[in-house]
Amino acid sequence: MSILITGGAGFIGTHTCTELLNKGENLVVVDNFYNSTPQAIENVKKITGKDFKFYEADILDREKLIKIFEENDIESVIHFAGLKAVGESVQKPIEYYINNISGSLVLFDVMKQFGCKKIVFSSSATVYGKPEKCPITEDMPLSTTNPYGTTKLYIEQILRDIFVSDNEWSIAILRYFNPIGAHTSGLIGEVPSGIPNNIMPYISKVASKKLEKLSVFGNDYNTPDGTGVRDYIHVVDLASGHLNALDKIRREKSGVFTYNIGTGNGYSVLDLVKAFEKVNNVKVPYKICDRRPGDIATCYSDTTKAEKEIGFKATRSLEDMCRDTWNFEQNL
Repeated sequence: MSILITGGAGFIGTHTCTELLNKGENLVVVDNFYNSTPQAIENVKKITGKDFKFYEADILDREKLIKIFEENDIESVIHFAGLKAVGESVQKPIEYYINNISGSLVLFDVMKQFGCKKIVFSSSATVYGKPEKCPITEDMPLSTTNPYGTTKLYIEQILRDIFVSDNEWSIAILRYFNPIGAHTSGLIGEVPSGIPNNIMPYISKVASKKLEKLSVFGNDYNTPDGTGVRDYIHVVDLASGHLNALDKIRREKSGVFTYNIGTGNGYSVLDLVKAFEKVNNVKVPYKICDRRPGDIATCYSDTTKAEKEIGFKATRSLEDMCRDTWNFEQNL
């Protein structure tokens, strides 16, 4: 029996594969390398000393997915595959809807065809839209401010509808906050194609002088220093959360279980910059720019439910996140 990991060569996918392999799980990994590289797969094998089956494929390719299910005994799926940049989604909504929603529908339909009814879905805190208050709990109203978030919200609803139609499904929906950091080996981390969309890779590129300055989008938010506040979580902590969620859906015969995966702490963009500079003894020049469309002022989690129901609690600090990111950058 194997776990299928879609998008397993990506930032969160590689770290989750590493944690699962270290726990002795059998994996089948699929990725189309749209925003990742074959080297990431090799580095996971190097870190863990373990091999696994890999398919270069797109989840929109139904025939390829069917072939993967025919060739392997898949007992559960962890679904990461998807386009993931908030800003880009505003510019390319059609691409995001086709890739994220249609791709997920193909995957779910093939799972149904093969009687595979256990899934951990990679959702996002963007489904909370502009939250009424912080910290954010799982029962707060859902809405979105950008197409990326809308795709995640729609997929969540699709999964709930699938469960209503067939109560044999066991589904864990994980709403990520802001994953940053890298594996302590320095072998895997966030490697975006072209200019980074996410803040931490951008900071590390500026610190290494590969980019000139960090653009800070807005310093007039209602926050302590005017810059956006987010719940940054170390990617290895986030990866560990998937193991907890997987245990839950294996244990429970059926249900839809939704959890925030964050630290419960909010840090501003400038907090992140200062921590990175201090921990790594480097400079990160920045400039203040206009707000980005779709961005919100403050977003951080209440993780009480995840701690109580699946035993998840993030343990790594903001300093760990900054140190591990810089270590990875220097290994590139």
